[in-house]
Amino acid sequence: MRRSRKVKILATLGPASSEEEMIRKLFDAGADCFRVNMSHADHALMRTLVARIRNVEKAVGRPIGILADLQGPKLRVGKFAKGSVELKPGAIFTLDGQDKPGDETRAYLPHPEILEAVQPGHRLLIDDGKLQLICEKTDGKALTCKVVAGTKISDRKGVSLPDTDLAVGALTEKDRKDLDAVLDAGVDWIALSFIQRPEDLAEARKVARGRASLLAKIEKPQAVNRLAEIIELSDALMVARGDLGVEMPLEAVPGIQKQITRAARRAGKPVVVATQMLESMISAPVPTRAEVSDVATAVFEGADAIMLSAESAAGQYPVEAVATMNRIAEQVERDPTYPVIISNQRGEPEATGADAVSLAARQIGETLRLSTIICYTSSGTTGLRAARERPQVPIVTLSPIVETARRLALVWGTHSVVTEDAHDLDDMVNRACRIAYEENFANPGDRVIVTAGIPFGTPGATNMLRIAYIGSDGRGGI
Repeated sequence: MRRSRKVKILATLGPASSEEEMIRKLFDAGADCFRVNMSHADHALMRTLVARIRNVEKAVGRPIGILADLQGPKLRVGKFAKGSVELKPGAIFTLDGQDKPGDETRAYLPHPEILEAVQPGHRLLIDDGKLQLICEKTDGKALTCKVVAGTKISDRKGVSLPDTDLAVGALTEKDRKDLDAVLDAGVDWIALSFIQRPEDLAEARKVARGRASLLAKIEKPQAVNRLAEIIELSDALMVARGDLGVEMPLEAVPGIQKQITRAARRAGKPVVVATQMLESMISAPVPTRAEVSDVATAVFEGADAIMLSAESAAGQYPVEAVATMNRIAEQVERDPTYPVIISNQRGEPEATGADAVSLAARQIGETLRLSTIICYTSSGTTGLRAARERPQVPIVTLSPIVETARRLALVWGTHSVVTEDAHDLDDMVNRACRIAYEENFANPGDRVIVTAGIPFGTPGATNMLRIAYIGSDGRGGI
């Protein structure tokens, strides 16, 4: 199956989409990669979902990516004697380490690291910002705060700290157990939540040992401030607009989205735009006009993937949501302004052989109007560098490693095929041309570009480019 768009669709699985038949419908509607949210899935359910996705993959004959999203540190207040309390702006409210029910004057905060880190003047946002407090005094054991906005606080509501750097890492004990489980299950991508600093990626990287790629979710101001360092140490980024919109002014989020997307594109790292893209389709069969524009904006920016959360996981119209996102993306990429915008946002290549070959492949492909760029890649690096160029010409990636093909399911413009590595130059050209023909990317008489690394099978050694034509039998010629 060949998609008629370059941006990828990442669909979250959940109660509305956990059966194998529904997963197949979502793939047929346009989903390229599936997200398993470990905030809601236990290990047994996760393994079941992975097995069902792999069954669909086998049935459709296309590599499908799986992303496991770790919960990260969830910071919450304790419980209240009456379940909730009413507060007034200007009132004094204390958060402390006393494990007893809260009232109108105080609440239990079971996170000593917060009590130690928050300083006077720092904001505390409760329940996604519905209640806003500002710390006026602290002794390391209790925070005396003033109510700035909001009137209610209730049991176990979440706490956000936009001004505070916490000493704790991004992996909790639950995350460590989940990380081991998802790696054993064979997922392709691991998303790390509430990243604050590049060091937060180190522990997961050490545990993963290359068995899965790491995606850093950018959802805190601290991560935005250290974006360049986080990009360098991650394999991909996600613009997690939900929590970004809580911890930062809502009006700042669109600009931050562009900043993250363009920085990731310059680095050649995949970037996913997520949260509330078609939110109304949780309960309606059609989106709002504003949501359509939101999805279109992410596609125009050249994001590698756009994500559905509750729309596909728990909504009433999961298939319709994927199909709608697919149609929007296809229409945007047919728009005459799309290639101009994508081209204008293109970054300068790095001074490496792989980037030079990828740049040349794009320029030759577009100048000669060739049918496709065909990349041999074992690690996926060649495919990533080709996608970084955002060519108008389709990209077909050939890999002998199925895990590489699955990871590329999240990468812009790539159509991955699992095939054994080439034996020599003639086999390389013939195999590439035959697959381009069989996958409906080229017809007899068309010309294609083939890139590879010599010697074959050497990761990251892209150093060769050939122009070939498709013969009448689907084989290649020079």
